[in-house]
Amino acid sequence: MPGRGIEIRDAHFPGRAPIEAYGNGGFRFAEMSHRGSLLCLPSGIYGWEAQSSEALQNADFARTIAEAGEIELLLVGTGTMLRPLPAELRETLRGAGMAVETMSTGAAVRTFNVLLAEDRAVAAALIAVE
Repeated sequence: MPGRGIEIRDAHFPGRAPIEAYGNGGFRFAEMSHRGSLLCLPSGIYGWEAQSSEALQNADFARTIAEAGEIELLLVGTGTMLRPLPAELRETLRGAGMAVETMSTGAAVRTFNVLLAEDRAVAAALIAVE
């Protein structure tokens, strides 16, 4: 069709997949790569705007909270180092019915992959690392 141009869509993989690699500011999964942070949810893997754990707010987890009924455990990868979530955010996530564990992104990726292989109701919010 003439004049249509390029269509830009939000990054989304419609399925669950283990994370094959992380670093260099992104992730590899399902034979694809993504630059930036990720949300790995029951409905799929999504690009995530979060860049640092210090700036995380309730709004950053709106999609996660919407799927909370299918998530028992949310892993939050906070970058190269373990950083606690703000108390209000942690309470909001727990109030939605999820257990929340924070850890470095590398540890979160490894834990997510193990729990996913065990077919557990796990989700992950992963901040990209260099």
